[in-house]
Amino acid sequence: MPEPQRAVLPWLDAPLRDALEGSNAHALLIHGSADVGQLEFALALARGWLCESTTAPMGSRPCGQCASCRLVAAGSHPDLLVLVPEAMRETAGAAGGGDDDGEEKSSRKKPSKEIRVDEVRVAVAFALTTSARGRGKVVVVHPAERMNAIAANAFLKTLEEPAGDARFLLCSAAPDALLPTIRSRCQALRLRLPTLGESLAWMREQGVEGAEVLLAASGGQPREAVARAAAGIDAASWKGLPARVAAGDSSAFRGWPLPLAIDALQKLCHDAACVAAGAAPRFFPADTLSRVGSLPSLLHYARELSRFARHADHPWIADLGVESLVTQGREALHTPRSSRRGPRVQ
Repeated sequence: MPEPQRAVLPWLDAPLRDALEGSNAHALLIHGSADVGQLEFALALARGWLCESTTAPMGSRPCGQCASCRLVAAGSHPDLLVLVPEAMRETAGAAGGGDDDGEEKSSRKKPSKEIRVDEVRVAVAFALTTSARGRGKVVVVHPAERMNAIAANAFLKTLEEPAGDARFLLCSAAPDALLPTIRSRCQALRLRLPTLGESLAWMREQGVEGAEVLLAASGGQPREAVARAAAGIDAASWKGLPARVAAGDSSAFRGWPLPLAIDALQKLCHDAACVAAGAAPRFFPADTLSRVGSLPSLLHYARELSRFARHADHPWIADLGVESLVTQGREALHTPRSSRRGPRVQ
């Protein structure tokens, strides 16, 4: 018998087996850290439910070999719908519902980051139809907190009156942002982050060097750490950032995606503030933080970084914005500890 096709992330295997063997809920709320692999887990669970193997026990599904598993792999299973915001469809490899007024409109309109009511209505209509292959229907919603208020209320009606043999998998990194009535109608399943050992072992399997440094840089989130490595951010460049920012060297961020550059500066500001307050840093090795400045100046700098981050999706501010932020970071890191005022606003 072929080996079962397990979840793509090793720390999801045990909870996947438990969910396949023990969950009979019509709606499951899968929650945990945004980096833990909620969507991957939901898709693996959907594949397991839809698997047509006649030999594999439920806890060992999906088999990866049957017609159903092959249809899911090809993205063409008639009984599986993955609902994500329009802005996420390409990266999530999913299709959403809703209206589409043609390529001309979509080229002029920025993709929505919300799940809209028209898309939910398509998912509801999908759930009401008869299963094409006789294993039921599965709707995956990711991230569920992106449903706007109208969409959430439309979805709630379906959860209150479940449709036939349809099952719903809601993924959320912020379950408190969901309507309480939606949460109350779902069985909750929390996914934990992998342990330090699991994270480092998996990262090394992905060929990441300096795994310990990049894992700390990512706040203990191994998938984010691997993404940083793929973006060309290695352990040496990360450890060198505090000194280069302290020297006002904005070229340290050349080639970095703007969100990662802002994130790195926010983490440097956080760690410098920790050291200034007598606490241990979290994201950078302690021996790289030779300049930390005063706590008031760093708190002021943190506010400036947060303000900038809110407008970081405007491409024209990228280069000049990072240069300005590095200059302000240099001032914050060099402000004498006795100073009670933040750095001069430029």
